[in-house]
Parts: sequence; C-alpha cells; structure tokens
Amino acid sequence: MLSRIENPSVLRGMSADELQTLTDELRAYLIDTVSTMGGHFAAGLGAVELTVALHHVFNTPHDRLVWDVGHQAYPHKVLTGRRDLLQTIKTEGGLAPFPKRGESEYDTFGGGHASTSISAALGMAIANAHQKGDRRVVAVIGDGALSGGMAFEALNHAGSLNIDLLVILNDNDMSISENVGAMSNYLARILSGKVYSHLREGSKKVLERMPTVWELARRSEEHFKGMVLPGTLFEEMGLNFIGPIDGHDLPTLISTLSNIRDLKGPQFLHIVTRKGKGYQPAEADPITWHGPGPFDAATGVFHKKPAPGVTYSKIFGDWLCDIAEQDERVVGITPAMREGSGMVEFEKRFPDRYFDVAIAEQHAITLAAGMACEGLKPVVAIYSTFLQRGYDQLIHDVALQRLPVLFAIDRAGLVGGDGATHQGSFDFSYMRAIPNLVLMAPADENECRQMLYTGITLDQPAAVRYPRGNGPGVDVEQKMQALPIGKAQTRREGKNLVIMSFGAMLETAMFAGAELDATVVNMRFVKPLDEELILAMAKAHGGIITVEENVIAGGAGSAIAELLAAHAVQIPLLHLGIPDAFIEHGSQESCRRDAGLDRESVLSAIRRWWPTETQAQSL
Repeated sequence: MLSRIENPSVLRGMSADELQTLTDELRAYLIDTVSTMGGHFAAGLGAVELTVALHHVFNTPHDRLVWDVGHQAYPHKVLTGRRDLLQTIKTEGGLAPFPKRGESEYDTFGGGHASTSISAALGMAIANAHQKGDRRVVAVIGDGALSGGMAFEALNHAGSLNIDLLVILNDNDMSISENVGAMSNYLARILSGKVYSHLREGSKKVLERMPTVWELARRSEEHFKGMVLPGTLFEEMGLNFIGPIDGHDLPTLISTLSNIRDLKGPQFLHIVTRKGKGYQPAEADPITWHGPGPFDAATGVFHKKPAPGVTYSKIFGDWLCDIAEQDERVVGITPAMREGSGMVEFEKRFPDRYFDVAIAEQHAITLAAGMACEGLKPVVAIYSTFLQRGYDQLIHDVALQRLPVLFAIDRAGLVGGDGATHQGSFDFSYMRAIPNLVLMAPADENECRQMLYTGITLDQPAAVRYPRGNGPGVDVEQKMQALPIGKAQTRREGKNLVIMSFGAMLETAMFAGAELDATVVNMRFVKPLDEELILAMAKAHGGIITVEENVIAGGAGSAIAELLAAHAVQIPLLHLGIPDAFIEHGSQESCRRDAGLDRESVLSAIRRWWPTETQAQSL
C-alpha cells in the first residue's frame, strides 16, 4: 500500500482499515531504510500515526503543517513524494535531515533548531486571516522543544488573538501516563466536539453580560479540567486545551483532529506517543536510538566503523570530570545535549553539580552568570550553532559583567550530515567582537584539554571551540597547565609565505606549508591575538595566508587584517575560510570540499594567489 502513495491526497480516500495497514507499512519501511544508512530514528517511529492522521484529515499542502524540530519528520517526507529518496537523507546531494522549504511544497517551514514551530505557524495563521483565506495551520512540537522559552512566548501571543491555529504537543516520553486511556480519550472527543464547543461559546456570550456569574462559570470549567486534565496553564494562556490522548490510537487521532479542524480560535492538543514505537531496542533506549548509524534491523546491533583517535567531546568530558575532582566549585551546564557534549560520566559522578536546563540556551547562559556571581565556576557545554541563540545573554549577562564563565563550544566548524542549520560557521565572527572574552581554538586533543584548563583559571569569560569528531591522534597529557594568554606557536619554519592557522585547520596548513616551503603558525588564540608574532612574521615574509573553519567575513583572518592595518603594515593577504554561503549537508569531508577547505583546495587556492617564486619576488 505504501508504494501507492505518491502524495498525501491518496490518504484522504482511504478507509480506517487501509490507514492502519499504511501505518504498519510506513513504520516497517522506516526501520528497514534507516537501518541501512542511519539517521534520525526513534522520534519518527513515534510520530507515524500522527503523520498519517494529519495528512488524512488536513488538505496539505494547502493546509500548513509546521514540524518542530524536524527529527520526527521522516514519515512526513515518505508520504509527501520522497519515499524512494529517503535512503539519501543527510548525504551530499540527498534529502535534507530536517524539513526544508526548497525541497518540497509540503515543507512549509525549515526546522533545524527547536522551539520555532508555534511562532512560525502563528505567523502563517495571521497571514491567512489577513488574506481572508481558508487554510488551516498546524504546529507539531515535541515535549523537548516545548521547554524552549520561545515556544511559550508564541503560545502567550497566540492565546491573545482570535486566530485559528492548532498546536499539537507530541509528548513522546518513554511511557504513556496513566490518564491516557479510555476516559481521557472520551474526554478529548467531548471537549473537541461541536456540542461542547457551541455550548462553551454560547455560554460565554450569555454569561459575559453577568460578570459575577461568568467568573463563577469560568472558574468551574477550569476546576473541572484541572481535576482530569493537565491543561490549565494553556487555558490560562487563552488556548482551548484538549487531551491528552494516545498518539498511537489512529481512530481517536482522526476523530479528534476532524473535530478540531472545524473549531475557531487557538487550540492545543496534547498527544502522548512512545519514541521508537514498533522497534523494541529503540523503545527501550530512545536516547541511543535518536540518531543511530547503520544497524542490523533484525538484531539491533550497530555496524560500527572503527575510528582512530578520540573525539573532542570525550576530551572535554574527561577534562570536566578531572577538574571537578580537583575543584568543588566547578559545575557543568548543558541545554539538553548531555550525550552529544560528552557529559554522561560527569552526570554520574557529580549529579549535584550537573544541570540540564532542557532546550533553553538563553537560560543556560544567564544561569551560569548567576552561579559565577556567587563564586561557582560554571562550564557551559554547548554546540556552536546553539550558542547563537544565547548571544544577547553572552554579551550582556556574562561579558559585560566580566563573569568567569567557561564555554566549551562543541561542533564548531563544518559538522556534516546535519547540514546548514547545524554548521558551526560563525562563532569566531560573533564572539571576537565581544569585550572581556578570551577565545581559543585547539589544533589537537592535547591543546583542547590544556585550553579548557586555561579557561577555568581565568577571572573573566573564556571560550574553547573545537570541532565535531576525532582529533588527529596526539598524546594527551594528563597534567593540566595553563597556556600563556594570546601566544601563538610556530610549527614550521619556511620562507616567503606564512600560513596562520586557527584551530583544527592546522593539519591542512602543515600539508600546504610542506608543499610550498612556507612557515606555519598555530595561532591558538583568536582573541587576544599574538600581536608581536604577527607583526614579526609580516616583516619577515612576503605574504600572509590565514586559514580557519569559520566564515571569512569578520573571522579570525579579518582580525589579523585589522591588526596589520592598525600598524600601517602593508602586505599581501589571503583569507581562506567558509565562503559567504550556507554549506549544505553531506560528510564532513564533502562539506570542507564544498567550502574550499580540504587539503587540495587550500593548496590550489594559495598557488593561484601566489603562482611562482618569480612572481612572488616581483610582488
């Protein structure tokens, strides 16, 4: 049956039995396909019935579906004409890992960062009302994404408007709560039905003329709902709360959505699903199965590829445990990225000093600022792309007050499969403009450990940014020593040209340096720069090349150009980094190639700019 679905319109003519068969086939297809190539898994399995019900009830793409954050959207992609392309997801030239407007008319809004769906959907609903349209707008948000403050800002606004909008909370906790059952499903059908809706709205019109009686009726309704439903908060915000219902009960989902579709004003439907539904290993451990690599579908055994070296996340996690053992003032903070940031062991060993604030990056940073005010040493483990969301807090709550908060910035530079929404392309640029901040970029695992220690010893904000994946494989010194602030390190002596490398680009710079007999400097610090060394190198060489895995605009190379200009030093400069474009998904290697930052591209760019020794001398 799944092979017949070229677009969702087919679903609207299906019977209940056919739809149930379709959900079974869709779940099996997801398991079979993701097992061969990896990808986001558990969340999508939990949203199969919901996806089928939504496309059956609503007239997509005329009606708008907005998915938040997008991990749960694989079934949506399969049902919207991309079934045979699912095996290409996250690969170069293949399907995007998240909803993407340019990929399908059914992807109404891009969703790579959490907590954005309700704001976007409300904007669409307002536009529809302004244009006197007849489309329905639905935002589907996971319980994790609902923890983000932006979601509540949008809910607060939606409740104040008489705008037709449906917000669906896909509460995909590991277990289904007790109140999801026959009584809860019955109440959801009643509360979403036309009789209750007409009675509720009609009563308002009558009783609002009698303020005292109206207030008593309103409180009675809230009291009734509060006894059996956890929706009082959303009701207070002005949304009509319905649920919770079993998100795997397809008939109840369809009947409830059909009722809600005709309701006026902002609606909030709470459904409860199980991550990994239909695949026992994923149901038992949805965190591990959130985004697995290839695996054997029959046994659940991963096809692991041996990788040399150790990941930077592991370096950070080990360092955090070591420094916490030495200093009881050290605390660790993460915005819902415990596993990705390497903090699993830290949570086990220091549970009272571990703080997962959920998907709330702004709160994470100001929380750290408050801790620092009282003498603690907070370490915020955060991805580069997500630190962008707390930029105001970084400036005003931390740097302006010169508070000693250490930022361990993972996934800096090009991350690969998660694509443009997750590439850490901008942190050099957006952080080096901030006063009072020390910004470091390690070239290898040992430098990462020592820079983290350096940062924790400072009486001011500091950041260490490091890439996704494994380091080059150098030995890591267990003894921790603070580096001299703002001092670079010459790694190769050459002539004529000097390559100034920032962070993980050092291996590439060393390759180009050997080919060109150029001097290579590991800059280590983006802020402050090693001014003395840079000026000396400019005096001793004919040209300077800067290499960084960050956008060229406003990046580390720009900082060097500004320094040279301030000292009236005129010298040929070549800046190599991420171009003025968003780099799409693929492997890390293909992303670097697309950005012109693989070894051969860097070498070719330098040779084009500095073709021969004769031409170089004429410059």
